[in-house]
This record gives sequence, structure tokens and C-alpha cells, in this order.
Amino acid sequence: MGTATASAPRISKSNERALQKFMEYVAKRNQGEPEFLQAVQEVAASIIPFIAKNPRFRDAKILERMVEPERAFIFRVPWIDDKGNFQINRGYRIQMNSAIGPYKGGIRLHPSVNISILKFLAFEQVFKNSLTTLPMGGGKGGSDFDPKGKSDNEVMRFCQSFMTELSKYIGPNIDVPAGDIGTGGREIGYMFGQYKRLKNEWSGVLTGKALTYGGSLIRPEATGYGSVYFAQAMLNHHKTSIEGKTAIVSGSGNVAQYTIEKLLHLGAKPVTCSDSGGYVYIKDGIDFQQLEYIKDLKNNRRGRISEFAKEFNLPYFPAEKPWSVPCDLAFPSATQNEINEKDAKILIKNGCFCVTEGANMPSTADAIDVYQSAGILYGPGKAANAGGVAVSGLEMSQNSIRYSWTKEEVDEKLHNIMNTIHEKCVTYGTKGKRVNYVKGANIAGFIKVAEAMMAQGLV
Repeated sequence: MGTATASAPRISKSNERALQKFMEYVAKRNQGEPEFLQAVQEVAASIIPFIAKNPRFRDAKILERMVEPERAFIFRVPWIDDKGNFQINRGYRIQMNSAIGPYKGGIRLHPSVNISILKFLAFEQVFKNSLTTLPMGGGKGGSDFDPKGKSDNEVMRFCQSFMTELSKYIGPNIDVPAGDIGTGGREIGYMFGQYKRLKNEWSGVLTGKALTYGGSLIRPEATGYGSVYFAQAMLNHHKTSIEGKTAIVSGSGNVAQYTIEKLLHLGAKPVTCSDSGGYVYIKDGIDFQQLEYIKDLKNNRRGRISEFAKEFNLPYFPAEKPWSVPCDLAFPSATQNEINEKDAKILIKNGCFCVTEGANMPSTADAIDVYQSAGILYGPGKAANAGGVAVSGLEMSQNSIRYSWTKEEVDEKLHNIMNTIHEKCVTYGTKGKRVNYVKGANIAGFIKVAEAMMAQGLV
């Protein structure tokens, strides 16, 4: 297919100066926070020219307010390991913006967690949640605790200690956390049980719960399914199809698993998956039997993707990422900044014409410039991976009305939400015959939050 997205956006000299001045202001107030500054820069480059044409937002300093968390909590998390030793981790919750609803965003458990990463995730979450059209504000939390290699009892003791403090700041009408990297069904269950014990109430305070106690069908699948639905919408809009396309996927956790599954449903050929140890290449495409093995390996046995390669006698590339594999479509679904400028150039050289982000901010700013200069389709994470929080919002609705929708009903709602997000990106990102999905997602997400903040006065 031909080029379809706008080339790297050009802004006027006055807007360029305004952007530089704004970023100097943000950098001075958030020193030592590179991930947060990266996320703000990406959004501000689209929003500042828009604000220049809508001075009421500029005069009310809406963007300046949006980059400042409404509140942020840092707390210690003491717990005892199986040997009886005391361990101390650090816990966080960033409550970024509640203009359109309760704070909503995941809990990340990973050694890399720090204030910068969580502020970037919370800031992205504000725009992502706005795009879903559901009444959810933006937040994020987590800890530098690493669940890998820990026993179930150790994870339980950590989660109970973490929730003992976090419970003071959350609630079904205040802040509704969910899962994220390192926080799956096991961790959500332990946290929910502790919250219930402390508050003596059953409420929809967490999403990503098991079906036996208020979870939603399709929630585990939602982020991966949603990213593929968004890619499908982009391809359809540009007169092509996902069927028959070769796709590379990074990661092998929840998002990657269900990205692969939906690609198979729609007739595409996913040929890679990975973890922090390396990637595996499946020339003829991953099949459903192999996918079930990956799910069991990662979700139950908590093993490494090298074990999958060994089991099926597949090529394994240790300490490498899959971006050199020729493909039509790429789905970065692991973690932030996993594709740099060099990777992006290799992707395009090898035939990739569509990148859809299942992870949060998996492409560096330089990589995004490469995509846009080449004119390929690029679905940024705040739009493309919004399916997870969309179904979390649907889980909140089901908890509130004490009712559960069927798998088919939830999947249809998810598909409709992703199509609506795509339409919003097209509306605000189209110039001529081209669509800049970054600009479209940023402006569409901004407008709803900004209007709500303006309506509510000095918030």
C-alpha cells in the first residue's frame, strides 16, 4: 500500500517557541524525570498549535494544569519473605486528573518503577481514558517490587501490605486501579481481598478481577484485541485488509498473547513473540496450539520464552528484539521505549507499513519521527491500546449495576469503542488525504478533558 499518514508535523516558528518555553517550564518542575518529559513533549507538540487557535484554553492554562498531578502518594511497603526476613519496597499512586470521572489506571509491579515512569503513564492515561468516551479520569500506581521468582505467599504478603496503605486513597467513586506489568489476576485478587477486609465492604474498587467475584468477560483479552481492532480500522480506512498480512509482536504477556490470538482470528500471520531474554521466530506463523503453550508457560508456570522455542524446536535469538524480522505489521506489546530510531528504520526497510502500539510509549520520539517521515500508518498507544481500560470501564459499569454482559456483548462494545477512537483520530488528525494519528489522538483526548476542566472552574 502507499503512504497514508502525515509526514513529521511542522509547526510555525511562534508555536515552536511556545513549545520550547512550555517544555523548559515543565522540565524545571520535573527534574530527573525523562519518561514523563518525553510523554509531555509528544502531547504538547500537537496541543500547543491547537491551543494557539483556541486561546481560552491558553488563558486558563489548561495544559499547565494537566501536566501537574492533582495529588501523588509515595509510601513504604514492608513485607516478610518465606525465610522470615523483612523486605522493604516503595509504593506509589499518581492521581493525575479527575475532570471526567474517578481516577483510573493500572498498578505496575516491576523493579524499574519510579515516579517518572508512573507520571508518564498517568499522563498518558488521562488522554487514553478520554478517548474511550467513558467517564474515567487518569491515574497510575505501582511499586518497585518484582513478583518474578516470588512464591504465592510472598506475593500475597506484599499485596496485602501494599493495599493496607493504598486503601486510604482509593474507592469506587474516587480511584479505581487495575492491573499492569507484573500485576495479573493473582495480584488483583490478593489486593481486592485485603481492601474488602479493611473496608468491610464489597465494591468495584479494582478492575481486572476474576469472573467469580465481579470481573468482566474479555477483560484479559481487551488490550490485545483492542490494538488489533485499531490496526484493522486504520487498514480499512486506507483501503486494505489485515487478512494475510505478516505481523511481528513483541512481548509474551497478556497484551502480546491476545494480540496474537486476534491476529489469528482475523487471518493474519503472527511470526514472533519475546520476553526480556530474547525473541523466538516462527516462520510459518504461530498456531493456536503454540499460543496455548505460551499462555500456560507465562500465566501459570511463569517460565521464559526460550522454553517455548526449545519445546517446538524454533529459532531463538537471545538478548535481541524482533524488529529486524521482515513484516507488514508490527505490534510492540512489551514495554516503553522498546523501539528506537535504528529499529524503526530497519522495520521500514524490511517492508513494515503499519505500527500499532499495544504497550505504553514503546517507541522513542526519534522512532516516531521515522514513522511519520516515511508516511507509514502509526497507531500511538494512547489510542491503540485503550481497549484494556475501555473494558475496565465496562467492568466498573457491570459492578455498579450488579450485572454481567456476555462475552459477545463485551467484545462488540470493545470493537465499537476502538472504531470510535479511530474515528476521533481521523476527525482531528486528517489533513488533505492523510491522517496523523498522533495529532488526532492528542487533540481528541485533550478537548474532552479541557472542556470539563473549564466547566468546573479552578480545578
